[in-house]
Amino acid sequence: MAGSNGTTSSYVKVFYVVLNVFSACCIVFVNKLVFTTYRFHFVTTLTLVHTFFTWAGMLTFARMNFFTAKLLSPVAVAPLALGYVGYIILNNMSLNLNTVGFYQILKIAIAPTVMLLDFILHGKTQTWRIVMSVFVVCGGVTAATVTDDVAISNVIGLIVGLASVLVTALYQIWAGSKQKELQSSSSQLLLAYTPQAILMLLVMAPMVDDFGFDARRPETVLGFHYTMAAVVAIVLSSLLGILVTLSTFLVIGTTSSLTYNIVGHLKTVLILAGGCLLFGDSMPWKRLAGIGLTMAGISWYTYLSVQASNASERSRGKGHEPTSPVPDRERDREPLLLPKEGSANSV
Repeated sequence: MAGSNGTTSSYVKVFYVVLNVFSACCIVFVNKLVFTTYRFHFVTTLTLVHTFFTWAGMLTFARMNFFTAKLLSPVAVAPLALGYVGYIILNNMSLNLNTVGFYQILKIAIAPTVMLLDFILHGKTQTWRIVMSVFVVCGGVTAATVTDDVAISNVIGLIVGLASVLVTALYQIWAGSKQKELQSSSSQLLLAYTPQAILMLLVMAPMVDDFGFDARRPETVLGFHYTMAAVVAIVLSSLLGILVTLSTFLVIGTTSSLTYNIVGHLKTVLILAGGCLLFGDSMPWKRLAGIGLTMAGISWYTYLSVQASNASERSRGKGHEPTSPVPDRERDREPLLLPKEGSANSV
């Protein structure tokens, strides 16, 4: 509800924040439920369902004037569609193979990975304070990982998780450059390339997942025992993905990037706690200390990034070129798991 001066009331802002936290946490838990409780391990097929719902949701948001759709060349956005498919599948595989807690810790590592790749690929440097904050994050992630017996013993899950971090970071850098090249927002890009992503997944799904065209066994997509509860869980995870995108639009549109990042850290804590309470993730004190160090580092990184962003905006206001070394990222949506998350700091 807007106030008399056209601003959004504090109560509505709080509702948007609560909605974003609720949907972002629930989508992780529901997806994990689909993989573990209902044993629907067909990651590519699930990604196809999620992407279709995402496309339908983005069409709806465009019609509701959350953003303006833009006609883009299919050839120009095709590589981005391929990157999107890759990072979504790897994130879903990571959640399938790893514990909720380790999956979330790896997501925190995306921000420093983006910074490192920006330096390697584009020679972009950061202030020494930001570099130090990233070292703190990496130290915390390392401590949390080496003290996680499940993560260390699960070699395949660890490799897939690290690959998901790398591919997600590359995708975010790629998407940022495409936004500038095509002069489009991330929402416009997402709407433009999701139809191509759906086509790619339609081809990939039967090749990666066993559909059971020859024999519909229970371990195949067509032979899977689709109970009402399993179907509801799959559809719910898809709808939650749309709700994450919608609530992210609302939070960023009515608050600030600082608020959104702080909310992201709250989501991390809640998802880690939920992993322990709902899925039995262990939390020894050494791992807890590593997570605490990671949270401290990412909070410091966020504070420095927001400071640099504000300085850049003030420079633009004075007619100067931006001085911030921090690259712009997708901030109006979270990668659906469908994941922050599409921004670099989404958690």
